[in-house]
Amino acid sequence: MAEIRDEAVLKAVAHPLRRRLLDNLRVDGPSTPSALARATGQAVANVSHHLRVLADAGLIEEAPELARNRKEHWWRMGDPRLSWDPADFSPEVADAADAIGLQRQIDLIHTWLGSPASRTEPWVHSAIAADFWLRLSPEELAELGAELEAVVLKYRGRPERADRVPVFLMSRGFPARP
Repeated sequence: MAEIRDEAVLKAVAHPLRRRLLDNLRVDGPSTPSALARATGQAVANVSHHLRVLADAGLIEEAPELARNRKEHWWRMGDPRLSWDPADFSPEVADAADAIGLQRQIDLIHTWLGSPASRTEPWVHSAIAADFWLRLSPEELAELGAELEAVVLKYRGRPERADRVPVFLMSRGFPARP
């Protein structure tokens, strides 16, 4: 897991388009700026700029062995899992990074709920939407998080098949009052 400890790196992640680019590289693997531009609806030059920012932050790297010629540039993620401890950063930077991540999650949920697939078989009975209220100590919440991650990692990296599509899964746990 790539542990972000540098504020400049966290700032690089805290950008909506860069989050989308990272998501595309996580899901689809190495890609070119042109393919990423088509996937995100952005100009190739804009995508190239943001890929360079992510590379300068050490979050992605070039994959020259995939290029067919000198003009073609491929990019890939090293470790697709990124994490950071908000306590390591100024509140403004940590809050901005978390807000961008939360907005990305909300956008993905809105897209799913607005899609015809959300109301058709087999996904109508497969998609997960759940929330729970638990009474936990900070240690118990951390333990729950580690157990959930272990379960999710069991399903990660499965080979492609006709019936397998990218699935976005999120969970958050934090102290709150109803």
